[in-house]
Order: sequence, then structure tokens, then C-alpha cells
Amino acid sequence: MPRYYVTTPIYYVKDAPHVGHAYTTVNADALARWHRLVGDEVFFLTGTDEHGQKVARAAEEQGMAPLEWTDQMAPRFAEAWAGLDVANDDFIRTTEPRHREAVQRFLSAIYENGFIYKDTYRGLYCVGCERYYAADELLEGGRCPDHQTPLEELEEENYFFRLSAFEDRLVAWYEADPTAVAPESKRNEALSFIKGGLRDISITRTSIDWGVRVPWDDEHVFYVWYDALINYVTAIGYGEDPERFAEWWPAVHHLIGKEIIRFHCVWWPAMCMAAGIDPPAHVQVHGWLLLGGAKMSNSSVNRITPASLAEEYGVDPLRYHLLRDIPLGSDGEFSAEGITARYNADLANNLGNLLSRVATVVGSKCGGTGPAPDPASRLAAVAAEVVADTAAGWDASRPDLGLEATWRLIRETNAELEAAEPWKAEPGPAVDAVLGSALEALRIVAVLASPALPATTREIWRRIGLDGLPEEQRLPAAAAWCGYPGGLPVEKGAPLFPRRKD
Repeated sequence: MPRYYVTTPIYYVKDAPHVGHAYTTVNADALARWHRLVGDEVFFLTGTDEHGQKVARAAEEQGMAPLEWTDQMAPRFAEAWAGLDVANDDFIRTTEPRHREAVQRFLSAIYENGFIYKDTYRGLYCVGCERYYAADELLEGGRCPDHQTPLEELEEENYFFRLSAFEDRLVAWYEADPTAVAPESKRNEALSFIKGGLRDISITRTSIDWGVRVPWDDEHVFYVWYDALINYVTAIGYGEDPERFAEWWPAVHHLIGKEIIRFHCVWWPAMCMAAGIDPPAHVQVHGWLLLGGAKMSNSSVNRITPASLAEEYGVDPLRYHLLRDIPLGSDGEFSAEGITARYNADLANNLGNLLSRVATVVGSKCGGTGPAPDPASRLAAVAAEVVADTAAGWDASRPDLGLEATWRLIRETNAELEAAEPWKAEPGPAVDAVLGSALEALRIVAVLASPALPATTREIWRRIGLDGLPEEQRLPAAAAWCGYPGGLPVEKGAPLFPRRKD
């Protein structure tokens, strides 16, 4: 059975989760759900990044010890994802003993392989980014290119990772597997950075205590990124469960924002090579969620909580907007107008209207019992094309294209009903054929759309009389035409998506 291991970045607990975090997490969840639907064995990991100077300072500002602060903040992320119907298999915290032990094992392997050494470092450091910058990377006035803030000049004894030793191996890896990083523009960006020459990088600090101790020198703690990245192997048993680790690594799909491409597409594969394991199979880079043209982030005033949006629009409409309107790989504008437009067009006018009119006419013309579909219906060929196009979109890590394909079947089914007008006809075989085919289209849509709209598709499934759940079905068999058996009670309920006026 194919394996699909998908991860989000682990999120800093400096502040509460915002919709930018939700964008990444919902996409990862939907991709995991799709791969379960096609029969893959799936493991979906998310979690929180809880070490480093930024977190320690945030705790200090609140008058708390760092662990007290992270114990308070981490559950807010877990609760936010549960509130968005995210079905992760594991939630990792970097303060857990399993992670501390994995970090020490992993970096000890790199040390023993000769790729870590001690030196003194003096440089410009951004607390917000938790990283050092070279002078040529800064904005005018020596400001951080991401946070726009002045950097701190630090000098201390550090351990360094010999990143420079992996320049040729990284180039060879990129050239051997053109799909390792997507989209192509981000692959080219990372490859260009590597070919421009790599400098060794500091991986420990002595000026802070909040982190994982270096096992061969307890005066040092590991610098946050070299702690955080290792979470991806911690969760699958690195150094503790070799059999489980071998089953899942390197078949991993990292989903990340473009601001952390260097860490995941340069440093992380080099660290894996240095530790004696394969680099990750795939890194999918997405763009920024923009609000008024500005990136949504913890350091920005442009913060909107996932819970407030879910309360305003509903969980599934929010998920649908994030997946349908902002393609992975591109920046996308997030707005109330955008959610409302997509809600009314796709959810209320198309999907919700289709279910409502079919249930109504089955009630008036078929006594509330759904007829079987017509094997010769024109929609059978449409459905076959839709299933293929939907699968192509999801398999390419493009939920927007997968959903666009699925909605074609909804539109075509509505058009078929408009042409046949079964509500005007006398009950009989012709009406049964049209309505049965519409019910079959709804069944297929419920399966195909379940990764994006889990609660909605469960309700559609229930209303058309089917047992079980749509996400329990397995493609491609579950989308074969004539899967709806007929003879089932069809319920007309309240509108799935009442139209919005705002």
C-alpha cells in the first residue's frame, strides 16, 4: 500500500493561531484526506515550535516561565485545528521528551560524522526570524527583510554545521529529482541559492537556556531551527523505532510557506545527508495569504482568528475558500468579499441548490424514495471525466483544480435538470431516470468533495439515504457510475448554505 506522510511547519507559540496558519493546515488536512480516499496509508503531522529566544521573551513579557507559557499556548493551536475539522494523526510539541531525545540523537549523528565543529561567531541576529543574517541580505539601515526591524549584533562561541560541504550533493539531488521541490519557481530559487555558494551556519547558542541541550557540551543549546526541523523525523520514530522510521521516511511531503524555503529546501536536506539518512521526498511551497496586499503573520496587525471566521461563515465554507481560491504555490488575497462570493456562487447556488431541488422533486414525484440512475445518462460520461480531472488536480497538490473539476459535475447536473424540468412532468420512468442520475451525481460529488467539505458531504450522504460516510469510500471504485442503488429514502432538509447578503 502506498504511503503518504504529510506535514505542516510547526507553528511558533509566540502568539495565537491566525488564518495564515489555517491556510497551511487545512491544505495539509485536505491532501491527507484525499490520499486516504484513494487508499494510501496516510500519516499527517502538525504541531508547535516552542523553543528559542523569541518564545522565551514572549513568556517573560507575560511574567511566565517559558514552559508555563508554551503549556498555555500549544493547546490553542490544537483546538483551532479541531475547530476546522482537521484530522491530524499526531500533534507534536518540541518540548516533549521524545523530541528532545530525537534532536540529541540526530545532531549527535551529524557531529560524529564530522559535520559539526566549534568556532566563535559574530553577526547580525533577528529575534523574530530566529536566525543570523549576512549584511548583503538586509534592507537599508540594517533592517530585517521580513520584520522590517533592526537586527542585534551578537558575538558568542557556537557550534557550526558544515553546510558548505553539501553544495555539490544538494545540486546533484535537485538535478536527479526535478519534483523534489515544487512549484518550479521555488525549486529554481533554492537551487540558485545553493549554486551561489553555501556558508557554514551556527546551530547552537550559549546566551539562552530555553532549548535542547547539546549532549556533548551542556553549556550550549541547539538553535531553534535545528531543533524544529527534526520534528519531522521524531514523529515517525527516528532513533527509537527503526522499523517504523524505515516505513515512513523519506516518503514525506512537507507543506511550507515561501518564507521558510531556505530552511526546508537547503538546510534540512543537507542535515539529513549529514546524519546519514535520505533527504525528504517532496517539499511543496505555497505563497502568502494576503490581507489588503500585506502578508498575514503573527508580527502583523492583520490577524484574524480561524475560530471567528468559522463562526461567521461556517467551517466548511471557510475550508472551501482557502482551498479553492488560493492555489498552492501562489500568493492569494483573503477577504470577506471573496469568501462571500465563493459561498454564494459555488456552495449556495450550485451545490446547495442541487441537493434542495432534487430532494424536493423526489418528494413530490417519487414519494420521497430515490430512484436508481440511468446507465445511459449523458452525466455518466461527464462524471468519468470529472473523476479523472479531480484526481489529477489533487495528485498534483492543487486542491483548487481538483475542486474546480468536481464542480463541473454539479453545474452539468443542474443544467440537465433545467433542460428536463422533471418538476413539470408526470411521475414515471423518464422522471425517475433524470432524478436517479441527479442523485448519483450527488453521491459522486459527496465522495470527491469530502476532503474539502467533510461535514457538508456527510450531510448530503445522509440526506440521499446512504449508509456510512463518504470519506470511508475508496476511489476509483466509489465514483463508478450507477453506484446509487435506488429505493432509498431522500430527505428534504433545511438549506445547506442559505445565501449571504454581505
